[in-house]
Amino acid sequence: MPALSVSPATVFIVASARFPQTGRLAGLMTFAELASAGIDGQSVVRLTERGLLVRARRGAYARADLTARIPERALAIAAAVAVAGPNAVASHEDAAFMHHLAVLDRPESISVTRTTGHDRLLGGPPPAQVLIASLPRGEVTTSHGVPVTSVARTVVDISRTTSFRAGVVVADSALYPGKTTKPELGRVVASCSHWPGNGRARRVVQFSSGKAESPFESIARVAFDEGGLPPPALQVWIGEDRPIARVDFLWPEFKTVAEADGRIKYADPDRARQQLHRDAELRDAGFEVVRSEERRG
Repeated sequence: MPALSVSPATVFIVASARFPQTGRLAGLMTFAELASAGIDGQSVVRLTERGLLVRARRGAYARADLTARIPERALAIAAAVAVAGPNAVASHEDAAFMHHLAVLDRPESISVTRTTGHDRLLGGPPPAQVLIASLPRGEVTTSHGVPVTSVARTVVDISRTTSFRAGVVVADSALYPGKTTKPELGRVVASCSHWPGNGRARRVVQFSSGKAESPFESIARVAFDEGGLPPPALQVWIGEDRPIARVDFLWPEFKTVAEADGRIKYADPDRARQQLHRDAELRDAGFEVVRSEERRG
């Protein structure tokens, strides 16, 4: 069988300004956009086989030279948005991915929101759920060339549609680095006051904190609340004359400290010894020290 070839004219289209300039991540183009640029179906197949184009999902192709350093999930999200139709944006956990926010769980399917049409499922892989909802101008932005819901809208959407714990994880992770503020979150909650799950989102916003430094700390805060404990002070330095340590959680009225220990906190033996010495100093100062260890699974 003779080798497939692409004409010099077609290669020139791919390599030049005549190639569709979409402004999307990795130069993503829909099949219709390629056809409008004069690249027919047979040429798309040949360009893909030659490694000039990458099929990102059914009906969407990216320039191979722009995909090398792009995470697979990001390319899949961008492709789903491209084929979902006008005004589509990545939303929910996939907007969180593009904003580098922590989430408790990530569904296999991609979430896309647009303002017109009807809810539908785009075949995968991976599948993409297209949701219909209002998207006010201030609740839409772009991240790495992908249209997405704003950080505040993303937090509220996840808080409305998942558990309280999952909402707190994503809200804290957005507040801690200053990617949004409580007033911004409150405005979004107010803008969708009649939407399902809005009461839970309002509670998440009230409970969330910009001082929780990790998802595990956020989960611990929820556990304290569920256990009926009063809210602790977060990230507090202890020691009057000489600072002893900054602790994750402090109940000053009970002289009790709690620490949320991540999976790798004690991987370094020297660090483990430092932590033991630190705990001894805290106990000598009259504080009870309680440690909670992150578990797998």
